[in-house]
Amino acid sequence: MRRFAVAALALLLGACAAVGPREAANPAAGSVLAAPFDIDGRLSARRGSEGGAAGFSWVHRGASDEIDLVTPLGQTLARLTGDAAGARAQWPDGRTVEARDFDALTERILGVGVPVQGLVAWLRGLARPGSPASVERDAQGRPSLLRQDGWEIAYRYADSAAARANALDLRYADAEATSVRILIDRWQ
Repeated sequence: MRRFAVAALALLLGACAAVGPREAANPAAGSVLAAPFDIDGRLSARRGSEGGAAGFSWVHRGASDEIDLVTPLGQTLARLTGDAAGARAQWPDGRTVEARDFDALTERILGVGVPVQGLVAWLRGLARPGSPASVERDAQGRPSLLRQDGWEIAYRYADSAAARANALDLRYADAEATSVRILIDRWQ
Protein backbone atom coordinates (compact mmCIF):
# COMPACT_ATOMS: atom_id res chain seq x y z
CA MET A 1 0.00 0.00 0.00
CA ARG A 2 2.87 2.42 0.73
CA ARG A 3 4.31 1.77 -2.71
CA PHE A 4 0.94 2.55 -4.27
CA ALA A 5 0.44 5.69 -2.15
CA VAL A 6 3.81 7.04 -3.28
CA ALA A 7 3.00 6.10 -6.87
CA ALA A 8 -0.39 7.77 -6.59
CA LEU A 9 1.21 10.96 -5.37
CA ALA A 10 3.78 10.79 -8.15
CA LEU A 11 0.97 10.20 -10.60
CA LEU A 12 -0.95 13.20 -9.32
CA LEU A 13 1.89 15.55 -8.80
CA GLY A 14 3.70 14.63 -11.97
CA ALA A 15 2.59 17.87 -13.51
CA CYS A 16 4.50 19.87 -10.96
CA ALA A 17 7.61 19.81 -13.11
CA ALA A 18 8.55 23.10 -14.70
CA VAL A 19 6.23 24.44 -17.36
CA GLY A 20 7.18 22.57 -20.52
CA PRO A 21 7.41 23.63 -24.12
CA ARG A 22 3.75 22.82 -24.84
CA GLU A 23 2.69 25.36 -22.20
CA ALA A 24 5.20 27.99 -23.30
CA ALA A 25 3.07 28.90 -26.33
CA ASN A 26 0.75 30.87 -24.04
CA PRO A 27 3.00 33.09 -21.88
CA ALA A 28 0.11 34.43 -19.76
CA ALA A 29 -1.04 30.92 -18.82
CA GLY A 30 2.56 29.89 -18.21
CA SER A 31 3.10 32.71 -15.73
CA VAL A 32 -0.09 31.82 -13.83
CA LEU A 33 0.95 28.18 -13.70
CA ALA A 34 4.49 29.04 -12.63
CA ALA A 35 3.20 31.10 -9.68
CA PRO A 36 4.40 29.50 -6.43
CA PHE A 37 2.13 27.83 -3.90
CA ASP A 38 2.20 25.72 -0.73
CA ILE A 39 -0.57 23.16 -0.31
CA ASP A 40 -1.31 20.78 2.54
CA GLY A 41 -3.96 18.16 2.05
CA ARG A 42 -4.97 14.56 1.84
CA LEU A 43 -5.38 12.22 -1.07
CA SER A 44 -6.74 8.81 -1.76
CA ALA A 45 -6.18 6.92 -4.97
CA ARG A 46 -7.40 3.71 -6.49
CA ARG A 47 -6.19 1.92 -9.60
CA GLY A 48 -7.92 -1.33 -10.33
CA SER A 49 -8.03 -3.29 -7.08
CA GLU A 50 -5.17 -1.38 -5.42
CA GLY A 51 -5.60 1.76 -3.38
CA GLY A 52 -3.95 3.97 -0.84
CA ALA A 53 -4.37 7.16 1.13
CA ALA A 54 -1.94 9.67 2.57
CA GLY A 55 -1.47 13.25 3.60
CA PHE A 56 0.77 15.52 1.56
CA SER A 57 2.58 18.81 1.73
CA TRP A 58 3.50 20.29 -1.67
CA VAL A 59 5.75 23.31 -2.21
CA HIS A 60 5.66 24.48 -5.85
CA ARG A 61 8.22 27.08 -6.88
CA GLY A 62 7.60 27.27 -10.63
CA ALA A 63 10.67 25.40 -11.81
CA SER A 64 10.97 23.04 -8.83
CA ASP A 65 8.76 21.09 -6.48
CA GLU A 66 9.03 19.27 -3.19
CA ILE A 67 6.28 16.95 -2.00
CA ASP A 68 6.22 15.15 1.32
CA LEU A 69 3.88 12.18 1.58
CA VAL A 70 2.89 11.34 5.16
CA THR A 71 0.75 8.86 7.08
CA PRO A 72 -2.31 10.10 9.00
CA LEU A 73 -0.08 10.15 12.10
CA GLY A 74 2.51 12.38 10.40
CA GLN A 75 5.19 9.76 9.64
CA THR A 76 6.99 10.53 6.37
CA LEU A 77 6.42 7.85 3.74
CA ALA A 78 8.45 9.53 0.99
CA ARG A 79 9.74 12.82 -0.35
CA LEU A 80 9.32 13.58 -4.03
CA THR A 81 11.36 16.31 -5.67
CA GLY A 82 11.48 17.48 -9.23
CA ASP A 83 12.86 20.17 -11.48
CA ALA A 84 14.10 20.52 -15.06
CA ALA A 85 16.90 18.02 -14.26
CA GLY A 86 14.50 15.20 -13.32
CA ALA A 87 12.32 13.72 -10.59
CA ARG A 88 13.18 11.66 -7.55
CA ALA A 89 11.38 9.71 -4.83
CA GLN A 90 13.23 9.12 -1.57
CA TRP A 91 12.07 6.92 1.29
CA PRO A 92 13.06 7.38 4.96
CA ASP A 93 15.33 4.30 4.80
CA GLY A 94 17.43 6.02 2.10
CA ARG A 95 16.12 4.15 -0.95
CA THR A 96 15.61 6.36 -3.99
CA VAL A 97 14.10 6.12 -7.44
CA GLU A 98 15.10 8.67 -10.07
CA ALA A 99 13.67 9.45 -13.48
CA ARG A 100 13.86 12.14 -16.17
CA ASP A 101 10.49 13.63 -15.09
CA PHE A 102 7.45 12.86 -12.94
CA ASP A 103 5.78 10.92 -15.76
CA ALA A 104 8.77 8.59 -16.00
CA LEU A 105 8.91 8.36 -12.20
CA THR A 106 5.30 7.19 -12.21
CA GLU A 107 6.18 4.58 -14.80
CA ARG A 108 9.08 3.29 -12.69
CA ILE A 109 7.16 3.17 -9.41
CA LEU A 110 3.73 2.13 -10.64
CA GLY A 111 4.72 0.22 -13.75
CA VAL A 112 2.26 2.14 -15.90
CA GLY A 113 2.80 5.48 -17.57
CA VAL A 114 -0.09 7.82 -16.83
CA PRO A 115 -0.69 11.14 -18.62
CA VAL A 116 -0.34 13.55 -15.70
CA GLN A 117 0.85 16.78 -17.27
CA GLY A 118 -1.59 19.39 -16.11
CA LEU A 119 -2.16 19.03 -12.37
CA VAL A 120 -0.70 22.47 -11.58
CA ALA A 121 -3.34 23.92 -13.90
CA TRP A 122 -6.13 21.57 -12.79
CA LEU A 123 -5.66 22.43 -9.12
CA ARG A 124 -6.27 26.05 -10.09
CA GLY A 125 -9.38 25.17 -12.11
CA LEU A 126 -7.62 25.76 -15.43
CA ALA A 127 -7.08 23.59 -18.46
CA ARG A 128 -3.46 22.79 -19.25
CA PRO A 129 -2.34 24.92 -22.21
CA GLY A 130 -1.48 23.04 -25.38
CA SER A 131 -4.11 20.30 -25.12
CA PRO A 132 -7.83 20.32 -26.01
CA ALA A 133 -10.15 20.56 -23.01
CA SER A 134 -13.74 21.22 -22.06
CA VAL A 135 -14.87 23.01 -18.92
CA GLU A 136 -18.34 23.07 -17.37
CA ARG A 137 -19.09 25.85 -14.89
CA ASP A 138 -21.45 26.16 -11.94
CA ALA A 139 -23.94 28.99 -11.30
CA GLN A 140 -21.12 31.16 -9.82
CA GLY A 141 -18.98 30.69 -12.95
CA ARG A 142 -16.47 28.41 -11.19
CA PRO A 143 -15.21 25.24 -12.86
CA SER A 144 -17.35 22.26 -11.91
CA LEU A 145 -16.06 19.68 -14.39
CA LEU A 146 -12.94 19.75 -16.56
CA ARG A 147 -12.09 17.10 -19.15
CA GLN A 148 -8.57 16.91 -20.55
CA ASP A 149 -5.99 14.31 -21.58
CA GLY A 150 -8.40 11.46 -20.79
CA TRP A 151 -8.99 12.77 -17.25
CA GLU A 152 -12.24 14.04 -15.82
CA ILE A 153 -11.76 16.46 -12.91
CA ALA A 154 -14.81 17.29 -10.77
CA TYR A 155 -14.47 20.31 -8.47
CA ARG A 156 -16.16 20.74 -5.08
CA TYR A 157 -16.26 23.97 -3.09
CA ALA A 158 -16.65 24.56 0.65
CA ASP A 159 -19.61 26.90 0.02
CA SER A 160 -21.16 29.15 -2.63
CA ALA A 161 -18.76 32.01 -1.80
CA ALA A 162 -15.55 29.97 -2.13
CA ALA A 163 -13.41 31.07 -5.08
CA ARG A 164 -11.14 28.02 -5.04
CA ALA A 165 -12.12 24.35 -4.88
CA ASN A 166 -11.22 22.52 -1.70
CA ALA A 167 -11.75 19.08 -3.21
CA LEU A 168 -11.05 17.50 -6.60
CA ASP A 169 -12.17 14.11 -7.83
CA LEU A 170 -10.10 12.86 -10.77
CA ARG A 171 -11.00 9.87 -12.90
CA TYR A 172 -9.06 8.27 -15.73
CA ALA A 173 -10.59 5.36 -17.60
CA ASP A 174 -8.14 2.87 -19.04
CA ALA A 175 -7.68 -0.89 -18.69
CA GLU A 176 -7.68 -0.39 -14.91
CA ALA A 177 -9.75 2.67 -14.05
CA THR A 178 -7.88 5.19 -11.91
CA SER A 179 -9.59 7.53 -9.47
CA VAL A 180 -8.04 10.06 -7.15
CA ARG A 181 -9.59 12.33 -4.54
CA ILE A 182 -7.65 15.37 -3.37
CA LEU A 183 -8.78 17.31 -0.31
CA ILE A 184 -7.00 20.62 0.19
CA ASP A 185 -6.70 21.63 3.84
CA ARG A 186 -4.45 24.67 3.30
CA TRP A 187 -3.52 26.66 0.20
CA GLN A 188 -1.04 29.49 0.45
